Amino acid sequence: MVVTDLFAHRATLRRSLRLLSEFRYEQPDPGRFYGALAADTAAMVGDLWQGLRGESAAGRTLLDVGGGPGYFASAFAAAGVRYLGVEPDPSEMHAAGPVGPGESGSFVRASGMALPFADDSVDISLSSNVAEHVVRPWQLGNEMLRVTKPGGLVVLSYTVWLGPFGGHEMGLTHYLGGTRAAAMYARKHGRPAKNNYGSSLFAVAAADGLDWAHATGALVATFPRYHPRWAWWLTSVPALREFAVSNLVLVLSPR
Repeated sequence: MVVTDLFAHRATLRRSLRLLSEFRYEQPDPGRFYGALAADTAAMVGDLWQGLRGESAAGRTLLDVGGGPGYFASAFAAAGVRYLGVEPDPSEMHAAGPVGPGESGSFVRASGMALPFADDSVDISLSSNVAEHVVRPWQLGNEMLRVTKPGGLVVLSYTVWLGPFGGHEMGLTHYLGGTRAAAMYARKHGRPAKNNYGSSLFAVAAADGLDWAHATGALVATFPRYHPRWAWWLTSVPALREFAVSNLVLVLSPR
C-alpha cells in the first residue's frame, strides 16, 4: 500500500470546499475553525499512519510541534492517540483555556528548534502550519526526525509563500512583496499583523521543503494538503506549485 492511499480517498472536492468555508471563521470563531481543522488533521495523520504501518494509530504517541491551545489535542485524544504538544508562546497555549496534563494530552513550553525529548522517543511527529513562522524551518524538521522512532511517521505541513494564503491575514498583498505587505497592513489597522513578515512570518517556498525532505533520505510522500486528490499532480510541477499549492505536506519516515 502507498502511504497516501487511504487519505487520497478522503481528499475529495467536497472536503476541500468544506475546509475553505470554515476558513472565514478563523478570526470571529476560532474554536469552530481550528476544531474543524484539528479533526481533519487527526484523520489525515491516522490515514497516513495506517498507510505506512498497516495498523491504527490508536495507542501511539504523537508529538505536535507548535500545537497551540489544545484543539489538536482534543481531536487526537478522540482518536485514541497519546498527545504531546510543544508550544513556545504561553499566550498561544492558553488561548482556548487552561492546559496541562489531562485526558486530552500533555503540553510543554519549548522551542521546536531544540525539542526537549530524547532521540527516537515518539511514534509520530506533526508540525501543522509552523514552518513558515520560524527563521530556520528545516532545523525544526531535523528535530522532528531526531525524536521520531525509526519506521515512525513525520508529517510537516506548511503554507507556501507564493500560494494564495501565503500572506495570511495580509491577504493577497504579499504578492507586492512581504515588507510592503506588512507596512500596508500596519497602516490600515494601526498595528502590525500577528503573522508579520520578517518577524513571525517568512517566505518559505515549496522547493525549499522538497529540497530538504529529499536530502534527508526519509521522504515517502508529498501532496497539497487542502486539494482534492485529482489536483495532487500540481506538487510535481516546478514554478506552478509555488503558486497553485497553498499548503504543502511532507511525509517522512526515519530509518
